[in-house]
This record gives sequence, C-alpha cells and structure tokens, in this order.
Amino acid sequence: MTTLPLVYSPEVAAARASGAPLVALESTIITHGMPWPDNVATAEAVETEVRNAGAVPATVAVIDGALHVGLSSPQIAGLGRGKDIAKLSRADIAAALATRRSGGTTVSATMIAARVAGVDVFATGGIGGVHRGAEHSFDISADLQELAQTPVTVVCAGAKAILDLPKTLEVLESLGVPVISVGQDDFAAFWSRQSGLHAPLRIDSDAQIARAHLMRRRLGVPGGQLVAVPIPAMAEIPAAEMAPVIAAAQAAADAAGITGKKVTPFLLDRIGAATGGRALGANIALVRNNARRAAAIATQIAHHRRASTL
Repeated sequence: MTTLPLVYSPEVAAARASGAPLVALESTIITHGMPWPDNVATAEAVETEVRNAGAVPATVAVIDGALHVGLSSPQIAGLGRGKDIAKLSRADIAAALATRRSGGTTVSATMIAARVAGVDVFATGGIGGVHRGAEHSFDISADLQELAQTPVTVVCAGAKAILDLPKTLEVLESLGVPVISVGQDDFAAFWSRQSGLHAPLRIDSDAQIARAHLMRRRLGVPGGQLVAVPIPAMAEIPAAEMAPVIAAAQAAADAAGITGKKVTPFLLDRIGAATGGRALGANIALVRNNARRAAAIATQIAHHRRASTL
C-alpha cells in the first residue's frame, strides 16, 4: 500500500506543528461555483478573512493526483482558469487521486480532507441537500451523509436555497446531525436570513460551539456539526424576492433536462443573471462572513485543547 498523496502548504504545515487554529476551505467555489475572475478574488478574500480572524486557511483541492491542504496564490489562479477540472465529492475523490486528475472539492470531499489533515472546522457558503423533486429524482447531496460520518464542524449560511429546505432538515435530523443556528432561531437560507423553518438548536457563543464539537469527540459520537450563520443583513436578498427567481431557474433546468452535478451550477448561473449579479454579491458576502465565524470557532477549539478544559 502506497502512502496517501497528501501535500501541506508551508503555512498549513507550520500551523499543524504549532497547534494553531486551522480552517478548511473548499475549492469548488473556485472551479465551479463562481465565474472568473470573481472566483479567484473571492477565494483569496476568504483566506484573508480567516487570517485576519486569527486562524490559518487550508483551502483543499486535488491537483495532478495529489490532495493539497493549503494552496498558493498561483495554484488558486490555476484552478480558477482551468478547463478540465473535475467536481469531486465523496464518490470520486479517491478515483481522481488514483488517476492523477485535478479537481475542486465539494463539501463532502473537503470534509474528508479535513479529517485526514486533522482540521476541525470547515467554512463554506451553503451545503448541498435534498433537491426539489427528489421524491422523483432521488437527487440528494452526499454532503448530508458526510455530515453524519465525518467529525468536522461545518460553518455555512444554511443549505443552498435552491434546495428543498424542509426535506433537507428532515434528513439531517434522521441522520443525527446537530443543526445549530447562530444569532437567531430561524434556519438561515443562504441568500436570505430567514427560511421560515425553526432550527433544531441555537448556540450564539463560539466557545460553546467549540465545546460541543469536542464533547462529541469525547462521547465517541460519529459525524460533525452544521453551524448555520445568517448572511449579513446588508447583503441579504429576502426569501420572498428570491422564491420566483429560483422557481424560474428550476423550471429552465427541468426543461433542458439538466441533472446530477450540472444542476447546481446551472441554477446558480441562471439566478445570478436574473438578479443582475446581486446573488453573486450576496454569495461572496456570506462566505466571507462564514470564514470569520469559522476562524473564531477554530480558535476556541485550539484554546480548549491547549488548556485541556474538556
């Protein structure tokens, strides 16, 4: 058996050696989630948010068959302009490594990389979940199963609003995934602060969220935590305004026969065009906000570990 082709950036390697707080970041936001040059600029800005909040960013990607935890600026730019970059989830990350491909990591693949690298906290925009019409298509993101299996705290702005949010919450409950809302009782809805759905848990303290993460480890409970942070109010697009835009995009996807991994990029592109770029601006604001919160939680986890308070 060969060793895992795992590469740490110098910054991440130093943080691991010193016990400094680390925040994992996905790379599909670079490869599939945003157009160039917004994708590269956003990735760099999110890394800066993590550093400014006192933690070390660990952006994850597969490059030429190696799993990179921490990327250089040239590597981020290369992913942002690459033409044959795969979108990797739990199902295909191992095959991509074995066949020496390159790919952006989704939530599930980034969680796997974070576990391998010993990173407790991961910041993303919104998780995947149960797609609308899943009772016919059975289209359910691998992110939900990953949250039930992999011990990483995922900080997001809720599930992507293009999804069936009530069914997504039901599946998370069935899988035993803690869904923690921060600063409000309502489950966040990505571009919108309010979904109209009550979150199962509310914890406003970063220190308490960190303690809950460590307590799950102490109990031996598998899986991670989902921490839902509402988008900053100034960047929000209200749910009532987004609903018809999402419905029209979904109808276009259905008419075009778009399925599988192509659905989310198609919908986000349509929604971005329909909102005159406001959706993209909101997406950038929320992922930067999530990065700051993730850094605060990671800092608290590192503090508790050093102090052995749990």
